[in-house]
Amino acid sequence: MSESFRATPPEQHWSGSSHSTNGNGFQNTPPRSANYSNSTDASSEVGRALLIGLLGGLLSAAGYMIYRRLPEDQKERLHQQVRTQVQQRISEIRSNFNI
Repeated sequence: MSESFRATPPEQHWSGSSHSTNGNGFQNTPPRSANYSNSTDASSEVGRALLIGLLGGLLSAAGYMIYRRLPEDQKERLHQQVRTQVQQRISEIRSNFNI
């Protein structure tokens, strides 16, 4: 098989090499560079998730502070709009599932 059609990365050896394999041509452990990139990818994803969670918390706290300062009639209008949206969504889901 030529190098241009190789299914494994060039730094990973075939089963005929002197490296430890499990019989299928692949090494038991990935190369060190793969371990490093996976850990940095995971840590960057955790950082992003933490940032998104923090921003979501701040936005919800700001929304609650604004909601608390609304007059009662506007609060009731908001409640009515939410009830209407939820009822529409429930009826849409029921019609999709033929419930």
